[in-house]
Amino acid sequence: MNAKTTVLPAVAMTAVSMVLTLAVVMMWLGAAVPWPVALVVGLGIDGGWLATLAYERRLAAQGDHSTPVTVVGWGFGLVATGVLIAHALTAEENTGAWLAVAWLPLAAKALWLVHGLWERTALTAHALKTIRSIQQEARDEAAVARSRLRADAVTEETRLTAVTQAGARIAHIQAKTAQTLSAAWSTLEAARDGEDTARALTCVTGRVTPGVTPSWELPIWGPTAPVPALDAAPALTDGELDRLVDEIRRSQTPALSYREMSIRFRAAGHSASETRLRAAWKRVVA
Repeated sequence: MNAKTTVLPAVAMTAVSMVLTLAVVMMWLGAAVPWPVALVVGLGIDGGWLATLAYERRLAAQGDHSTPVTVVGWGFGLVATGVLIAHALTAEENTGAWLAVAWLPLAAKALWLVHGLWERTALTAHALKTIRSIQQEARDEAAVARSRLRADAVTEETRLTAVTQAGARIAHIQAKTAQTLSAAWSTLEAARDGEDTARALTCVTGRVTPGVTPSWELPIWGPTAPVPALDAAPALTDGELDRLVDEIRRSQTPALSYREMSIRFRAAGHSASETRLRAAWKRVVA
């Protein structure tokens, strides 16, 4: 869009309104005053309007604005409109048609106002090209982002489907394996507890190991490690306990307290209840 888009309608409307104003002044005042006077009046209205318009356009080209000039310009427009309205009201014929065109001077001023506003916001071709490039880049990035999101969503959906199917297969296999193991375990348990099994084992082993009753246990799943049995330490007599307490107590100068003695007593691997140990301490100290 260029300046011609807004300036051509304003120029056309201005020319039509000026011609219409001059014609109305000549017809309206020509019957009352000599036609040269009417021509001067008409040209005066149009000339004043045109002069103020030219001055406004000059200021606009310099990036300036004058409120008094604008007011004078609108004043001439109102005068021209008033002349057209007065002529329409006093005309004996076609009053409605004259009133319909009475707004043309004000419409021309409004079109010049729109053109001025367009000039204030107009951009160069380079700026418009840059704006279009930025907008196109933003659209491209948005499209790429949407495509990436859709691809990620499809990938995640495929991965979840595969994981779900694999989990279902694993669960199915585990269930079948557990069912098979349970059936085998039940068979072994029935064989171990059955009377026929014991009788068969007795018949087979009786001749080899007389007097030995065969026994066997179900297999244990998984590795096992035997735990060595703990040897029970012999209980200490009161005399031995008193001797150990006295040795530990006097092992350091000054003599140890009961708390330190008990710690060293148990650290040495000896075993005695707290009641017996405290009683031996009292006997040794006494």
